[in-house]
Order: sequence, then C-alpha cells, then structure tokens
Amino acid sequence: MNILVTGANGQLGTSLRLAAEGSNDRYIFTDVAELDITDKEAVKKMVADEAVDLIVNCAAYTNVDRAESDAEFAEKLNAGAAANLAEAMAARNGWLIHVSTDYVFGGLPGNTPRTEDAEACPTGVYGVTKLHGEEAIEKSGCKAVILRTAWLYSEYGKNFVKTMLNLTATKPELKVVFDQVGTPTYAQDLADAIADIVARRAFEGNEGIYHYSNEGAISWYDFTQAIAEIAGNTSCDIQPCHSDEFPSPVTRPSYSVLDKTKFKATFGQKIPYWGTSLRRCVKNLMQS
Repeated sequence: MNILVTGANGQLGTSLRLAAEGSNDRYIFTDVAELDITDKEAVKKMVADEAVDLIVNCAAYTNVDRAESDAEFAEKLNAGAAANLAEAMAARNGWLIHVSTDYVFGGLPGNTPRTEDAEACPTGVYGVTKLHGEEAIEKSGCKAVILRTAWLYSEYGKNFVKTMLNLTATKPELKVVFDQVGTPTYAQDLADAIADIVARRAFEGNEGIYHYSNEGAISWYDFTQAIAEIAGNTSCDIQPCHSDEFPSPVTRPSYSVLDKTKFKATFGQKIPYWGTSLRRCVKNLMQS
C-alpha cells in the first residue's frame, strides 16, 4: 500500500516516521516544501503520480490565538486542504485518515467525557475551521477515519511540555490555569496507534469519527506540576490561577476530555495513561 503522509515535519508527522519504521507499506512523507495541500491540482497530481492508496493528514493550522486574526488561511489549511485530500482519495476509491481536535467542543458545558456524537460547538476560528474540515471530508464521500485528539505534545517542535520544562527550570515562580481540564496526548502514542491501524488494515469498514487521547484527565496546572516533578525542577513555585488572568482572543475549552470507548472497541487497542507517557517523553527530552 502506498501511504501519503502530510504535515510530516510536525509533531505527529515526525512521530509517525518513527512508528512506520520497518513497515511493509510504502510511506511517502511530505510537508509544504514537497506538497502544498491547499493546492487542489498539486494534491491530485501527487496522488496520481505516487498511486496513493491512503492519506494520513497530520497537517493543520494549530496556532489557536493567531487563527483569530488569520481566519482566511486557517480555513484554507484546516478545511480547504482537508477537502482537497478527501476529494482526491474519493476519486481513487482510496482512504483518508484525518486528525482533528477536541476544540470542536470548545463551548460545550458540563464535565462528562465527550463522545463522538456530542454536539459540536467551537468557540474560536481554530475549532470552527477544524469542524469545517470534518464536514468537508464527510461531504466528499471519501472513505475516511477522523481521529479527534487533544493537548498534543512530543519531543519535537514547540509544545506545552517542552515550554514548561524550560520555565520550571528557570523561573522562581509560575502561574498556570487550573480551570481548563482535558487529557494530554503523547504524539508517539497516537502515531503508533495510527501505524497499527494501517498495518492491520483496521480502517477498512470502519469509516467514521473516533476519539483518541491518552487515558485520564487533568488540568494544565496539575500537568505542569507533574512535568516539573518528573524533571526534578523543584525550586519553581507553581501556583494555580484562573483563565481570565491570561487574556486570550479565544475562549479555550474548560472541559474537553474525550471518551475513547468507540476507538478501543473498534480497533482493539489499549491506550496508555497520560502520566506513563509523560514520563517517557520527559525522560527522552532530558537525555537528548
């Protein structure tokens, strides 16, 4: 099988490179330098030239705050590009695995883990454009698996874990919000899950939306405490604060824990606990 990976230089794409090592399939890793997925004709040409059977779309506009002032490009990358990929694969009767986000539930009240059929109610441009991407894929008729995830971090690029490792090591005190609760997701866990689904062809006959994050739930404040403790950064005084102490152009989800019941039942995978995966990532970062 020929598998095209987009956004291959990001956190998830880089992790998928590792997960796909030794695969019997042919993976083609691309980022914007090799393929501009907002260019419909370029996508069609790549799919035809490489005889692509499956696309794994790891590309997205993920700067939540900046998206508020860059809505046109966020829509182009998160929705338009997703439509391009889906239409190209629909024409080949191929498959698309697309990564979406918990931000589609940004305004949903309550503290019950979100199921796939929960009402979508994004609160900002990022969530809206990612939802539009999901809708474009469904409209295309492409055979697709949409994986919503949350709080992604890794050893690569810029992310919360790397930022907090630095801040708790260098700052005497730090304030972190405690009124936003979700589940951190180690990119390597998600990449391994995707690679396993691909290797077993488990996507076949299982079109639809699924949720994947690590197990458990935690606030950003508690997450920071855990990062500092694992790293031994004990001299930083980490204090909880409210979200309104950090003004933002977009309202972030106050509770976005994803229910993984459907994913586990369909694909037969055990999902790691967030704390176990965090220790693994921090250990790797400290040894690098």
